[in-house]
Amino acid sequence: MTAPDRIELRDLRVTCVIGALAHERTAPQPLSIDVDLYADLSQAGATDDLSRTVDYGAVCDRIVALCNDAQPQLLERLAELIATELCGIDAVTAATVAVTKLRPPVAADLGTSGVRITRSPV
Repeated sequence: MTAPDRIELRDLRVTCVIGALAHERTAPQPLSIDVDLYADLSQAGATDDLSRTVDYGAVCDRIVALCNDAQPQLLERLAELIATELCGIDAVTAATVAVTKLRPPVAADLGTSGVRITRSPV
């Protein structure tokens, strides 16, 4: 059996109101989002036809819109919302979503904090 095909999107930069602390709720924070979309890409590869694959420009637009609207407290919640949205795309058999907070609000010298989840359509 061969490994499943996937489309990889890396380092989509967005700003989002996210966080559980009071000061995090007052202004958008920078996030980086990575996505792996699992889908059969063989027809797109054989035909060179965009309609036979997942349009990753449209995927990015959906993620940005969701980030603008959601305003969750937890990175876990944002990752779940994104994965659910992406698993609703017909060709997608699974999605892995990583959400990274680029400036985590902790006293330690922590470069980033993040979560990574994998979900499949129900």
